[in-house]
Amino acid sequence: MDHSGHGMDMNMDLPPFTLGRGLEFSFDAFFLIGSLVGLGLYLWGVVRLRRRGDAWPLGRTIAFTAGVLSVALVMCTKLNDYGMVMFSVHMIQHMVISMLSPILLLLGAPVTLALRALSPAARGHKGPRELLLMLLHSRYMKVITHPVFTIPLFIASLYALYFTPIFDFLMESKAGHIGMMVHFLAVGLVFFWPIMGVDPGPHRPGYVMRMLELFAGMPFHAFFGIALMMASEPMIKTYANPPASLGIDPLLDQQWGGGIAWAFSEIPSVLVLIALVYQWYHSEQRAATRADRAADRDGDQELEAYNSYLASLQARGQ
Repeated sequence: MDHSGHGMDMNMDLPPFTLGRGLEFSFDAFFLIGSLVGLGLYLWGVVRLRRRGDAWPLGRTIAFTAGVLSVALVMCTKLNDYGMVMFSVHMIQHMVISMLSPILLLLGAPVTLALRALSPAARGHKGPRELLLMLLHSRYMKVITHPVFTIPLFIASLYALYFTPIFDFLMESKAGHIGMMVHFLAVGLVFFWPIMGVDPGPHRPGYVMRMLELFAGMPFHAFFGIALMMASEPMIKTYANPPASLGIDPLLDQQWGGGIAWAFSEIPSVLVLIALVYQWYHSEQRAATRADRAADRDGDQELEAYNSYLASLQARGQ
């Protein structure tokens, strides 16, 4: 199989995988430049708000930065090289970039930051802020963020990709591999966006519905991992004949990959569930505060009316 300088041929002399080797820097222009640009734009928005005297939560900045770094970690290190010839390492990349990175990026609320940092265009004109609002309210965005679309897409990205020749075809070229990883990231973002509910979007379901959406997709990840672990032969041709220098058994490596996919189905569920419970609690607190203020206002108005009534009686008596 020809990997056009990006796949198996390039990595024939890779030594056996260790975590230390996997975390060594390995240049990938697309993801390195994309990570730097994304982080730079986010920090520009934060600085712009601060100079204007507006606050921006430090936790959101930390979450977004961690999300960008998680993408760079799996795509700009030797993990990316080993992922071309070891299915277990590829599955680490896939799970991080499709399930962990999107959650961290969304917790950073980049859309909210952009809407606050970008200046409105002059009357009668459309600037970046207006175009972003148009996109958020477009029919396209309503479709791709609806659970009827996101949940099947989330599931199909596993089964339709790995259990068909599509995966092997994409792994034959650098462009195909990059496109596949971008697809994983995009699918994770559109799946978790309405569930997280941090940024504004076309769909804002209640907290119970968000939890149902979350748990509707997670079991299929577990089933996918179990199917790989129970297979009696390598199921993906790209990884059926690993380089001898790695010293690995392809079937055992596939089983490790299946175990990683199965375990990762639990990690994002816990993270998102914690975030949802936290948001729900603070939402209830804000609602209670608003109710108390409204009750105080009503009480003040009743007291004022009663005092006016007493004053009118006194005036008539005089």
